[in-house]
Amino acid sequence: MNLLIVDDEVIIRTGLASVIAWKELGLTLLSPAASAEEALERIPVEKPHILLTDIRMKGKSGLELAEEARKLLPGLEVVILSGYDDFAYAQQALRQGVSDYLLKTSKPEDIIRTVMQAKRRWLERSAADSRAEQAAREAAARRLYRWVIEGDVAPPEPPPFRPAANSEAGTEAEVWQAIIVSAEGWGSAGSPESESLLLFAVQNILEDLIPGAAFIPQKGRIVCAARMSGEREERRRMLRGWLDWVERHLKCRLILAVGEPAAAPDRLHHSYVTAVAAFRYHGLMPRSVWDCGDLAHRSGGKTVLSQEEESLLGSLLLANDAVGLKAWAVRLTAGLVADPECTLESAGACLQSAALAAHRWLERTLRAIGRDAEGDGLRPEPWSPEMSGQPGLAEELFGHLHDIMSLYHRRLGDSQTSHVERAKAYMESCPPKDLGLQQVAAHLHLHPGHLSEIFKRETGVTFVDFVTGLRMRKAEQLLRVTPARIAEIAWMVGYEDVKYFGRLFKKHCGKTPSEYREEALLPRAEKEPGA
Repeated sequence: MNLLIVDDEVIIRTGLASVIAWKELGLTLLSPAASAEEALERIPVEKPHILLTDIRMKGKSGLELAEEARKLLPGLEVVILSGYDDFAYAQQALRQGVSDYLLKTSKPEDIIRTVMQAKRRWLERSAADSRAEQAAREAAARRLYRWVIEGDVAPPEPPPFRPAANSEAGTEAEVWQAIIVSAEGWGSAGSPESESLLLFAVQNILEDLIPGAAFIPQKGRIVCAARMSGEREERRRMLRGWLDWVERHLKCRLILAVGEPAAAPDRLHHSYVTAVAAFRYHGLMPRSVWDCGDLAHRSGGKTVLSQEEESLLGSLLLANDAVGLKAWAVRLTAGLVADPECTLESAGACLQSAALAAHRWLERTLRAIGRDAEGDGLRPEPWSPEMSGQPGLAEELFGHLHDIMSLYHRRLGDSQTSHVERAKAYMESCPPKDLGLQQVAAHLHLHPGHLSEIFKRETGVTFVDFVTGLRMRKAEQLLRVTPARIAEIAWMVGYEDVKYFGRLFKKHCGKTPSEYREEALLPRAEKEPGA
């Protein structure tokens, strides 16, 4: 497909010719023209498909050139280059049927995007003009889809695969490989039009880089069926080379998820299935090229939050700290990505654990101030992470946690709760070992003596006795669910002297910590009377 640039300023036309790798976009750059008159002489002979012209030039203007050029080539796509002062002319050009316009100050990626839109329009119009060719292409595409996506190799005529991308056909190490390609970085995040246009541009470049490949566009990605040769590491180096080339020329970010190599084209469906399985790790992979072999030996990583992580989460939720909460979510998911044993299942369980920890925080905090989540309409919707191969797990988790935080603070703001209720809510979110009158009073901006006085007046118990009861409840929970030693649990709830902790625990619940744990671990049948 031919592109002709027309501008009477040599610096503009040579800059446009050299700053963008037109060949890699599937375009043949004709020698730029210095005037509309020159362009009109060459157009009937060189037959460009896309005309990129300045709007103001000596002699004929870009609008006059566009009008006359389209009479010579009715299917010509015309993109006008204008300055800020030419906006009215550009609007007039669009009314006259010019395809698009660009400011001369546009970035290279904006120029690429606009020209690729023009190319796609030309191709779509050309395809519509040739029904027979279109029908043949559609039939080939259906055969390819059945072979690769559905695994139906029954039709007698296989898709028209071509020789290997990096060697002579018939090499012993030759394999068939399904590769799922995804890209991001153009326009608004999640915009279907930007996403579609970027993938169109990516496919254009890959068709030149991998002449032996076939392509199947899907929503948000492309499936590439390539015939390659060489050992695994050699193929991976070539994949990384393709990725670097595309990213450099399109100013985007690319990912390639590669399936198991197949010995014959009728095994491409299996390669595709394994590529899909690899692609699902999109949100958990620290690199941009990986294959199913990178995931085969993963045994599973972290599935639950640590006590410290859950305590910090509670503190951030109570403090209504959106910035800290976002950083917490990013840190948690970054840890999952960095873990070489992490699987989709373990990562999903860990993210679910974070959501449940926030739900528990809300219930505990409401209970501490005498509220009920169900009765007050404060029960959050259940949430499960979407482990579907898309990035943004941190954003997804943060969104859910932020909803819970907003739910609490919107309905139970500081002005609606007493100092004592706020103190109780804060203590529920703090690590038990960090609780103290000074710390809680500082959080509420109160004098410790004043907090102690109003706490006793409103609750009927002293601050110290309330903290002791809270620590004992936390200790009960830890004894039930962790194998930690008694001394470790004593330290976790704020007591360095394990004997003193043991006396307080027995006074609180009538049993020693060891007796409590032993009874908690008994099978239910043994606990029933008469068992």
